[in-house]
Amino acid sequence: MFIRLLRGSVVVITLLASACAGVASPPSVGSPSPVPASTPDVTPSVVDVTPSVVVVQPTSTPVAKPTVRPDLSGDIVIDGSSTVYPITELAMQQFAEIAPNVRIQLGVSGTGGGFKKFCAGITDISDASRPIKPDESEICRANGIEFVEIPVAFDGISVIVNPENRWVQCMTVDELKQMWAPDSEGKVVTWKQIRAEWPDQPFKLYAPGIDSGTHDYFTAAIVGKEDASRNDYIGSEDDYILMQRVIEEKNGIAYVGFAYYQEYTDKVGVVAIDAGNGCVSPSIETITNGTYTPLARPLFIYVRNDRLDRPEVEAFVTFYLENAADLVQAARYIPLPPRVYELVGQRVAKRTTGSVFSEGIQVGVSIETLLMLEDK
Repeated sequence: MFIRLLRGSVVVITLLASACAGVASPPSVGSPSPVPASTPDVTPSVVDVTPSVVVVQPTSTPVAKPTVRPDLSGDIVIDGSSTVYPITELAMQQFAEIAPNVRIQLGVSGTGGGFKKFCAGITDISDASRPIKPDESEICRANGIEFVEIPVAFDGISVIVNPENRWVQCMTVDELKQMWAPDSEGKVVTWKQIRAEWPDQPFKLYAPGIDSGTHDYFTAAIVGKEDASRNDYIGSEDDYILMQRVIEEKNGIAYVGFAYYQEYTDKVGVVAIDAGNGCVSPSIETITNGTYTPLARPLFIYVRNDRLDRPEVEAFVTFYLENAADLVQAARYIPLPPRVYELVGQRVAKRTTGSVFSEGIQVGVSIETLLMLEDK
């Protein structure tokens, strides 16, 4: 199970060799309690919390162990998406086995917050649940920062409801838009206003905060304009808080990354989406074959081009890509097709900089098509 992240929290993974005798485990400072798999423990009134730091020892996960590289050392700083965090966390844990002298610091401040740090020169790698925006790219360029864009996985944003909610089995894109559009704020407040046969009870909205790439992608895909959303909802960059709010609130509804829904399938209901071809629920099959639309999306990491000159960064990125399919599956997301990983590997080898998503979020556009066009 994933470690629960609070907004602004930082995970520092000290990569120590298991063969080093006599080295004591570092103390944990202000460690937040992990979210148990059976009973949520987040108090409903908590929305924002004081940042904390936790030191995590690398754990063993099932992957073939390559040759240990004690010659690699240095620090790698990563920040960004809470959606991509579980994949990167697993990559760090496994990389610990081959690079025990590399120290990796992982922060979670949302995709937008991560790009702010990345383009300011604070981080080496940025996790992102949407493509970098043109204005963010311009800030990077102005600061002399070139980057390599690396797609790593597929996700399907999942709309979840309380398990006692028996009436919302499927929603059309138009119904979701009516619920979340900016002009619905203070006006559309009950289930009955969305569909006449639903209860005349107020719904409670929960969603990722404005620094979240999930927020950006959902609003672009559903409302039709990025960041266009009503504001009378409870937001958090911590997907676990959103999950647990919905579990505790009968009339709650939220949208989260597929992996978080997968972790709580026995505690929440998922809403099928009708984009015009019938109701389709998020699953590995529907996200992979493209029928779960318009909420299927790619996930990324962005790496500073100059940082790839550092052996420890180049080795970590190579390890990440070589093991991407296994890492992604272990984190409950969907791997990209082998051909896409091949094209991405070529992109890194050639140090191809910039984004193939020149206009930012492009709903329904194939990554493979964009990469193949770029390769010609």
